[in-house]
Amino acid sequence: MEQKKKETAVVYRQTQRATGVYDMWIETSLAGQARPGQFISVYTQNQSALLPRPISICETDKEKGRLRIVYRVAGKGTQEFATYKSGHRIDVLGTLGNGFPLEEAKGKKVFLMGGGIGIPPMLELAKALTDTVSKDIIVGYRNNELFLAEDLKKYGTVHIATEDGSVGTKGHVLNVVAAEGLCADVIFACGPMPMLRAVKQYAQEKGIPAYISLEERMACGVGACLGCVVKTKEIDHHSHVNNARICTDGPVYLASEVNLEN
Repeated sequence: MEQKKKETAVVYRQTQRATGVYDMWIETSLAGQARPGQFISVYTQNQSALLPRPISICETDKEKGRLRIVYRVAGKGTQEFATYKSGHRIDVLGTLGNGFPLEEAKGKKVFLMGGGIGIPPMLELAKALTDTVSKDIIVGYRNNELFLAEDLKKYGTVHIATEDGSVGTKGHVLNVVAAEGLCADVIFACGPMPMLRAVKQYAQEKGIPAYISLEERMACGVGACLGCVVKTKEIDHHSHVNNARICTDGPVYLASEVNLEN
């Protein structure tokens, strides 16, 4: 396990991909150790904002020492990040969390499911899954602003769902599965909680494993504050209750091992 560290990275470039969605490459030594499904915490320059913002790793270029994050502006911190230009210095902590278990997909048919801002981590995952039989990358958007769709097409067969029906199948990722008669041996997914609940139920019905990355608002990012917990079957050794800390034990879990109910 690589040790997490805080360092000052440099923005290589940043572009806007959709309404409120930004795509930033940063130059950082963390690129060399990043694994699909992990995240970094990004610090603002606002001294009154003590806590960093957790953002999933979208892609890495290990040779050039660059790491890519794609995020949606959701508050003052991410609004600040959206103003950064090439050359801007940015403090980051990483790499954090556990990643997707790539070995579980070897020689199998795989669904990669991403919804909304859960789509970015699917790109590095799709690149890394070189030993799969096939990859159906199923992504859900609000409308026809299809950020990262072209990038994903390089690494698998992309299927699109939109909430408004403007592109692809109307609805969400599982509507695509039903409409196109798709099947898989294992699922990797990241997205909003309603989507993950549906994926978990689908996986149970089909008797296949689903590994889900939980999107959760985190505070410290290192497991100290217990601000991001999910109910689990097993007792957490830190809190001694049936909770797990998403930032350190997760964000990726076997769906059958976590309780996603309200």
